[in-house]
Parts: sequence; structure tokens; C-alpha cells
Amino acid sequence: MSQRIRLLLSALLALVALPAVAGSDPVSAFAQQWLVQQYSAPGSRVTAQAAPVDPRLALADCRGMMVASLPPNLPPRPRMSVEVRCTAGAGWSVRIPVSLQIFRDVLVTNHPLQRGDGIQPGDVRSESRDITRLGYGYFDRLDQIAGRSLARPLPPGSVLTPSALGGRDMVRAGDHVAVVADLGGIEVRAGGVALGSGDNGARLRVRNESSGRVIDAMVRGPGEVLALP
Repeated sequence: MSQRIRLLLSALLALVALPAVAGSDPVSAFAQQWLVQQYSAPGSRVTAQAAPVDPRLALADCRGMMVASLPPNLPPRPRMSVEVRCTAGAGWSVRIPVSLQIFRDVLVTNHPLQRGDGIQPGDVRSESRDITRLGYGYFDRLDQIAGRSLARPLPPGSVLTPSALGGRDMVRAGDHVAVVADLGGIEVRAGGVALGSGDNGARLRVRNESSGRVIDAMVRGPGEVLALP
């Protein structure tokens, strides 16, 4: 048999086999494709893998239209259960388990951050993560966290979540602040300009408006910082 004939036979066998494989479980294939379409969006990469229908169910071929659905307001999870119904005749309904992954770029920390720190552009980067496993939420844009500070410390590589952030910054970079120094029980005040942002308890650098000296300070209220030794 010539090489050309062998290639033609292989191609014909492939064409014959493909519909048989695809049609062996059309219900699962429908559930899988439907779920991917539900979560497909610009900037996302969606993968899904449906489990085969239990052959003991002996589902009749659907001569009408199959429709799929999920419970309302259900967030995406690694394991979803898609209900597929056949609308023809008496019809039938079956639930298909589908493994789901949705990859999107989310904000993660570049280095360790402390409680009270304001988030600066250099503190975070975009990284692709499976959001079905981010049950506590995530952020994907810097403007979503503008003026916010951390409610707890975060190690590098942590996904920024709503629960990790506290209120808005009490002090923001460029603000004119009152710098308070405790000199042996005597409180001395001076004017300064904040070089960083943060909530109550955050450490940041402040430039003394009179001397130009830059000092370490801690936010202790709106527009007020405590000079650190």
C-alpha cells in the first residue's frame, strides 16, 4: 500500500471516528460548552471539563432542544453542577458535574506589606489566577483600591481581597500634616508633608516643612502623624 493511500485512509478513519466520539455523550458536551459560554469575557480564559452521564440513567435521545441552567446568583466555583433539560416529548432532566477554571489578571502584592499601609502602584502587580478559588474576592484594577489601606499584614504574592483592606487613608501622599514629637513628656508640633499614604497606625516618611528633613512617622489620626525615634 502506497504512502498516499495510507494517509488518505487515516484521514477518512479520523473523519468517521470524530462524530462518534463527540456524539457519545452529547449531554455532557452541551453542559460543558454552555458553562464556558456563561463565563467567557474579554480578559478571561475559561476551561471546563464535564463528567460523563451515568449510563444507568439510560437517557433517551433528545429530539428537541436541550437547555441548561444554574441556580440564580451562584458565584463561580471549581466544581459546578449544571442542570440540562430536554424539552422534547415527556423530556428529562439531569445534573452534570463540571470542573471549572476561570483565569483572570488580579492584583497581588510585590513585597511584604504591613497593617495600615496604603497601597501604591509599585506595591502590587497583575497576575493570572483562577478566580473560582478566590472565594474572598479580588481586585483587578488600581482605582478599586485608591485611598484604601491594609487591615492586616500581607506577605508577597498575596491576592488583594476586600477583607484585607480597611478604610480610606487618614493621610495621603502630598498632604500637609501636623507632626507631633514627644520630647520627655512635652508635646511639640511642626508642619510637614506626607511622602506616603496610610491609615491609623501606618508608618510613613514625612518631610519637615521648615527644615526639609525627612523623618519616619506613624499616622495617629486624620492629618496627624507621630514622629518616631
